[in-house]
Amino acid sequence: MAKKEADPKKLTAEEVRKLHDEEIPVVLDQLRARMFSLRNQAVSEKIEDTTQFGTVRRAVARVKTERRRRQIDRAAARG
Repeated sequence: MAKKEADPKKLTAEEVRKLHDEEIPVVLDQLRARMFSLRNQAVSEKIEDTTQFGTVRRAVARVKTERRRRQIDRAAARG
Protein backbone atom coordinates (compact mmCIF):
# COMPACT_ATOMS: atom_id res chain seq x y z
CA MET A 1 0.00 0.00 0.00
CA ALA A 2 1.46 3.36 -1.03
CA LYS A 3 1.66 6.03 1.63
CA LYS A 4 0.15 9.40 0.94
CA GLU A 5 2.38 12.40 0.49
CA ALA A 6 3.37 14.39 3.56
CA ASP A 7 1.49 17.67 3.90
CA PRO A 8 4.01 20.35 4.94
CA LYS A 9 1.28 22.54 6.45
CA LYS A 10 0.23 19.80 8.87
CA LEU A 11 3.74 18.57 9.65
CA THR A 12 4.26 20.15 13.05
CA ALA A 13 7.14 19.30 15.37
CA GLU A 14 4.77 17.08 17.36
CA GLU A 15 3.76 15.18 14.22
CA VAL A 16 7.41 14.74 13.23
CA ARG A 17 8.23 13.30 16.67
CA LYS A 18 5.46 10.72 16.18
CA LEU A 19 7.08 9.39 12.99
CA HIS A 20 8.87 6.05 13.13
CA ASP A 21 12.55 5.90 12.24
CA GLU A 22 11.73 4.22 8.92
CA GLU A 23 9.26 6.96 7.97
CA ILE A 24 11.65 9.90 8.38
CA PRO A 25 13.68 9.30 5.17
CA VAL A 26 10.47 8.69 3.21
CA VAL A 27 8.89 11.94 4.41
CA LEU A 28 12.13 13.82 3.79
CA ASP A 29 12.26 12.52 0.21
CA GLN A 30 8.62 13.54 -0.33
CA LEU A 31 9.28 17.05 0.95
CA ARG A 32 12.40 17.44 -1.18
CA ALA A 33 10.44 16.28 -4.21
CA ARG A 34 7.76 18.86 -3.36
CA MET A 35 10.40 21.60 -3.16
CA PHE A 36 11.81 20.52 -6.54
CA SER A 37 8.31 20.63 -8.01
CA LEU A 38 7.74 24.12 -6.61
CA ARG A 39 11.01 25.34 -8.11
CA ASN A 40 10.03 23.95 -11.50
CA GLN A 41 6.63 25.64 -11.27
CA ALA A 42 8.28 28.93 -10.34
CA VAL A 43 10.48 28.79 -13.45
CA SER A 44 7.47 28.21 -15.68
CA GLU A 45 5.55 30.96 -13.80
CA LYS A 46 2.68 28.67 -12.85
CA ILE A 47 2.98 29.07 -9.08
CA GLU A 48 0.46 31.34 -7.37
CA ASP A 49 1.12 30.77 -3.67
CA THR A 50 4.78 31.54 -3.07
CA THR A 51 4.44 30.95 0.68
CA GLN A 52 4.65 27.23 -0.08
CA PHE A 53 8.44 27.60 -0.46
CA GLY A 54 8.88 28.64 3.16
CA THR A 55 6.37 26.12 4.44
CA VAL A 56 8.11 23.21 2.73
CA ARG A 57 11.57 24.49 3.70
CA ARG A 58 10.55 24.68 7.37
CA ALA A 59 9.01 21.19 7.21
CA VAL A 60 12.30 19.84 5.80
CA ALA A 61 14.17 21.54 8.64
CA ARG A 62 11.82 20.00 11.23
CA VAL A 63 12.33 16.50 9.84
CA LYS A 64 16.11 16.90 9.59
CA THR A 65 16.25 18.26 13.16
CA GLU A 66 14.31 15.27 14.47
CA ARG A 67 16.53 12.86 12.51
CA ARG A 68 19.64 14.45 14.04
CA ARG A 69 18.12 14.43 17.55
CA ARG A 70 17.50 10.70 17.24
CA GLN A 71 21.07 10.11 16.02
CA ILE A 72 22.42 11.94 19.07
CA ASP A 73 20.12 10.02 21.42
CA ARG A 74 21.25 6.68 19.94
CA ALA A 75 24.92 7.68 20.28
CA ALA A 76 24.42 8.74 23.89
CA ALA A 77 22.61 5.50 24.69
CA ARG A 78 25.52 3.46 23.31
CA GLY A 79 28.02 5.03 25.54
